Amino acid sequence: MIKKLWVSAICTVLLVACAESPTGRRQVMLYDNQQLSTMGAQTFEEMKAAEKISNDAEINRYVLCVSNALLKVTPDEYQQQSWEIVVFDSEQVNAFALPGGKIGVYTGLLKVAETPAQLAAVVGHEIAHVMAGHSNERLSTNQFLQMALALGDAGSKAYGVQYQQELMAALGVGAQLGVALPFSRAHETESDIIGLELMSKAGFDPSEAVNLWRNMAKASGPAGPQFLSSHPVPETRITTLQDMMPEANGFYTQRKAAGNLPSCRKPAKL
Repeated sequence: MIKKLWVSAICTVLLVACAESPTGRRQVMLYDNQQLSTMGAQTFEEMKAAEKISNDAEINRYVLCVSNALLKVTPDEYQQQSWEIVVFDSEQVNAFALPGGKIGVYTGLLKVAETPAQLAAVVGHEIAHVMAGHSNERLSTNQFLQMALALGDAGSKAYGVQYQQELMAALGVGAQLGVALPFSRAHETESDIIGLELMSKAGFDPSEAVNLWRNMAKASGPAGPQFLSSHPVPETRITTLQDMMPEANGFYTQRKAAGNLPSCRKPAKL
């Protein structure tokens, strides 16, 4: 009975997959754009209230230059959107983009991203998460996982109380390893691919994306096992990027031949 309920829940997820990502992958999307934008704006305001915001004009100009160059090559619906870009004064090596046009970059990242193109690789990756609707997909998938776990809880009672906790624990682990984390790794890989295209079309050397992840690998130390990670290990990301490099180099070469490259300069203080 438990197995049938679990399979039924998974089949429901597959049947309602009614959207397609920019790379052609099928997606579960239950929320509308306005809902996601409201969530993103609320989260961003909370982060701005909790985190220290950089008031360094030179650093802000640099991050804005790179971010705006990337946004200019996004599809029209994103170019027409009003984007808010904030630099957080923190040693965290991180950046993010939220639905509703919110981008956050931590100053700690600027020490690892050694060139404007490397920064473009990160920001482009984060913009790609928004373009591909990954927040919507994760929220939707988690909703179905909760439903499946609730069904498992109801079914486990039929086997007696003594087995209930063990069975629910097994279902929880199964949900995490079997569905939730692989989705996250799929999102990261998809964003790497879309982000590489964005940065090359914007006129940033795509080969710097590979150098960025080498820098990230050095900064993060030994990586944990990929099977239990929500992000691909740097070596896997580098392989994916190298596979996509011929097409990305084509976009970059066209932009370079036109003499239309971004003029973003990293501050000497970084």
